[in-house]
Amino acid sequence: MSTVEKKRSLLVMRHSPYGSSLARATIDLALAMGAFDQDFDLLFMGPGVLQLVKDQHSEQLGLKNAGKILSSLPLYDMEAVYVDATSLQRYGLAEQDLVLPVNVLDSTRLPLFLNDCNHVLSC
Repeated sequence: MSTVEKKRSLLVMRHSPYGSSLARATIDLALAMGAFDQDFDLLFMGPGVLQLVKDQHSEQLGLKNAGKILSSLPLYDMEAVYVDATSLQRYGLAEQDLVLPVNVLDSTRLPLFLNDCNHVLSC
C-alpha cells in the first residue's frame, strides 16, 4: 500500500493592512481557502507582519480591523502561521504584539521552509 504525501500550500502575506486593497483581498482568500477545507499555512513577510498587530485602530480609516479578522482564522482549520523574523525586527515587533500565535522563521530557516512547500501563492 503506498502512502500519499500531503501537499503543502503556503499563502504569503506581504502587504501592509491598510495601504491598498491587496492585504484585504489576501485575507479574503485565506478565509475562502479555509471555508473550502483547503489545507494551508500562512507566512507574513515585510509590511505584511503589520496585519498581525494587536489593537489596530482601523475605524479611524473607516476600514475593518485586519487583526480581528485574522484572529478568526483558527476557526477555519488553518494549519499554521509563520512570520519572518527579520520583518518583525524591522518593525520593532515581538510575538506577544501579535493577534495569533506564530512560528518565527529566521534567515536560515526561511529559505528551507519556502523550498519545502509544494504550492506558494504570494500576495
